[in-house]
Amino acid sequence: MPTIADPFRALALALALLVVPAAAQHAAERPSLGIEPLVADAETGAGIKRLSDAMGEMVADIGMVLARSPSGPAAASPEALDDALRFEPFDILGELMRDDLVLLMRHGPTDWTVRDVKDVAPTDCANQRVMTPLGEERMRSLGILMAGNGLRPGKVMISEWCRNRQTADRIIEGFELVDPAYAEALEVETRPDLNLLLSLRGAPDVTAMREEILAWDGPEPGAPAGPLLMISHFTNIAELTEFHIYEGEALIVDPKQDGRVLGYLRLRSASPDEGHFEPDERGTNGPAEPGD
Repeated sequence: MPTIADPFRALALALALLVVPAAAQHAAERPSLGIEPLVADAETGAGIKRLSDAMGEMVADIGMVLARSPSGPAAASPEALDDALRFEPFDILGELMRDDLVLLMRHGPTDWTVRDVKDVAPTDCANQRVMTPLGEERMRSLGILMAGNGLRPGKVMISEWCRNRQTADRIIEGFELVDPAYAEALEVETRPDLNLLLSLRGAPDVTAMREEILAWDGPEPGAPAGPLLMISHFTNIAELTEFHIYEGEALIVDPKQDGRVLGYLRLRSASPDEGHFEPDERGTNGPAEPGD
């Protein structure tokens, strides 16, 4: 398996869809495994089902969670309500919430009818590609599915770009609907070294990003338990790992194994974007292209 310390030895993973299980520290809350959906929490409908020998899926009643929002029932499209987190290989289930892992994620789904203006500043949201309304809903659903099933990062790092901030905000909104105290305690750190490679104020290379991942050994004392969620860009992740991932997808990286990529996770609804996957290559790991 590839490592981020040696990206040129990367092998293409023939995995389908991956997601993350309940944390070790939440083991008492974790549903037992089985073929049928198993409810772990009456308030969220969270549970895990095994789809095959290799693949599992984490579920939650997203509509039920949204209905009990403190500000009133939150609206959502059918596409965002009917979603789940799939993971493969199934045997990785017990490893996915280790505090010393890194979830290396690409920002959520964006509007590809709009392109970034040349040399746009990372914080200039009016002149760059941002998330679609459905993309924001799906990232909120992702937060509900993660927190409902015990996948709760101990820290979040994001680039300065608007689409990355939007992604983190919507995921944390989902966290808050499940566990407000946890969401309030979660630290979000903005890191310029996660910015889109070679853009204005962008990272010159992935050296700092690689060092940050390999140095991760878990949250600081007093912070929530859980892995590091690092939200960056297609180009950075491809340069670092040679994996070409969908918007909203994350690689599971193990710093203790020299940055070995254990697998990847994504929503059941995730699909290849037109910016990085040719029509005949969608559904596969297509070639990287300039931009993010």
